[in-house]
Amino acid sequence: MELVLGIDLGSSYFKLGLFDRAGQLRGLGRVAVQPDRGDGSRCEWPVERFWDTLRTGLADALGAAGGRPADIRGVSYGSQANSFVLLDQADQPITPLILWPDARTAGEPDEAIDRLSRRDDFLATTGLGMFGVEFAVAKVRWLRRHQPDAWRRVARIQTISDYLVFGLTGERLGDVGTASLLGLFDLPRGCWWPAAMDELELDAAIFSTPLPPGGEIGLTTAAATERMGLPAGVPMAAGSLDHHMAAVGAGAGTLAPVSESTGTVIACLRYLDEFRPLPGCCMGLTGQGAPQFYQLAFDDGGAGSLEWYLRTYTPNLTMSQLLALAAAAPPGCDGLTAKPGCERYPGLGGFAHAAAAHTPGHYSRAILEATAASLARLVDTLCPSARPERIVATGGASRSDLWLQIKADATGATLVSPACPEPACLGAAILAAVAAGWFAEATE
Repeated sequence: MELVLGIDLGSSYFKLGLFDRAGQLRGLGRVAVQPDRGDGSRCEWPVERFWDTLRTGLADALGAAGGRPADIRGVSYGSQANSFVLLDQADQPITPLILWPDARTAGEPDEAIDRLSRRDDFLATTGLGMFGVEFAVAKVRWLRRHQPDAWRRVARIQTISDYLVFGLTGERLGDVGTASLLGLFDLPRGCWWPAAMDELELDAAIFSTPLPPGGEIGLTTAAATERMGLPAGVPMAAGSLDHHMAAVGAGAGTLAPVSESTGTVIACLRYLDEFRPLPGCCMGLTGQGAPQFYQLAFDDGGAGSLEWYLRTYTPNLTMSQLLALAAAAPPGCDGLTAKPGCERYPGLGGFAHAAAAHTPGHYSRAILEATAASLARLVDTLCPSARPERIVATGGASRSDLWLQIKADATGATLVSPACPEPACLGAAILAAVAAGWFAEATE
């Protein structure tokens, strides 16, 4: 048996998919990400737990596929962005992985971050239409201010995908997709931006070297076997942002001109032949020839809100049962509305016009309708002249016919689901298949 491995480093779950030469998913490992929350503002993950999660996921995927580690011929990944770890000169972690939802910088402005974001050339250089204290570099600067003794030991800053690459291959390489969301990368020129490094008092040498999606990283080492059970000598390809990999795996550009992904956040992506940055959006390289770029817009109102409601208010129900209740509630939810990211408010404060007569079905449907409204806004941002006729849906929400229909009603588009239930894993596996020599290009 010959297999390639696509890893989805998601915010809520790590998913490891094993695919055969025909592109069929043969085995999947799905393991929850369980960070430490500390005082409520922190979101940290010990590196040992990171590797344990990957090891468990790979073992589960191999068990489902009936395969062996020796069957794996290539590996790549899709990744969350703005999650990172600091390493010392001996490449030992100084910090746990600090994940992107970490809010330790809240209420602590950073003048250098503000100056950088207000530069006239920031958007045109980075392609990043949003930037602030929630980004990784703001937390890096927070650590430098509040933990100076630890900062003096820092030799490397690695994103979560950089750390995966380094841990498996020993190479200090990363990918443009996650690098471009740091606010430090000159996307048109494909290199770190000296002006941003100077402004934030950082040295580009402290970061990994980003490669375009599909770029050749090298071979896994014996450390890959020790850390996650992956054999040594497996070729690894640079991946990209998880939303981009999901679009690749879902056939965006072929099945539909636009893709959407409803996971912890909701994201909408389209491909472009030219670099055309927009406020409120970000851009990245496709790494697959033409089109050269993708454009991506985000919103907080994702599936995380529904999972929060299920966990907090209907813990005895399954997600399928909660969605059945939502299907029985009327459109408009008898006046109840949900705010994007309603889980961030105290109690049920993220809902408006609540009444005693409103049931869990009303609340859950209100979340679905709020997510659909967020998607419509994202589509209008990316496609201001006309909404697309078709949108390919990815993420866990794509498996709900009810949610797809509510999104279709909100956008006026037909929502189509990809054949593979794990498109981010498949997108990464496509790059892994090229690294394995199965195909010459990811477009084949």
